[in-house]
Amino acid sequence: MRIAVAGATGVVGRYVVAAARERGHDVVELTRAAGVDLTTETAAGVLEERLAGVAAVVDTTNISTQRRGAAEAFFGNVTRHLLAAEQTAGVGHHVALSIVGIDHVGLGYYAGKKLQERLVALGPVSWSILRATQFHEFAEQVLGFARVGPVSLVPQMLSQPVAAREVGAALVDVVEAGPSGLAPDLAGPERLQMVDLARRVSEAHGLGRRVVGVPVPGASGRAMRGGALTPAAGGPRGSVTFEEWLAGA
Repeated sequence: MRIAVAGATGVVGRYVVAAARERGHDVVELTRAAGVDLTTETAAGVLEERLAGVAAVVDTTNISTQRRGAAEAFFGNVTRHLLAAEQTAGVGHHVALSIVGIDHVGLGYYAGKKLQERLVALGPVSWSILRATQFHEFAEQVLGFARVGPVSLVPQMLSQPVAAREVGAALVDVVEAGPSGLAPDLAGPERLQMVDLARRVSEAHGLGRRVVGVPVPGASGRAMRGGALTPAAGGPRGSVTFEEWLAGA
């Protein structure tokens, strides 16, 4: 099968590419480095050419922002451009990566992901959406969200992190299964506090960060602390623990 991967060099996208190729699929990488800027209208012609013969598109693109306007502009533009080009090229399956629990947390970034999901579900291409929890890699990313000298302010939240490698493999599973709508939530094997994970990353990598947990205000913060970003029902679970990932497993 010929599969196109948007965000093919990102945290999860590179694992989608690797897993797809290991299974014998032909992979088309949709990245700026490959000459495709999915945020602009000028991507249309290039996209249609790249999607010739493609059976499925996997969207793992991402933006680092907490501003609702920026998140909605990014995910909205990328999704609209992909779906329009897929329809023209005759692509039969659009697969989007989303986040567990975004219906219960009203932060700006999650508003962008919710817009992405709506566009996919209402779009012209048969679809699947896989929601996953935060990746193990997220624990290192949060160390840079808010820094004051040697101090990293990390949001207090209960998480059930999963290895990005396992998310990449799961997305290829979804492609191979065919359009299925909203798939069961994918999470890791353990429920853990993000502040503790960030401290463990800092110590293991010798970063010397002093990690201070900060409660996100309002209803969103209460939801995050209460586990709203973890699965509420059964579903597939990754097997790689945070400690194994940290050790390089």
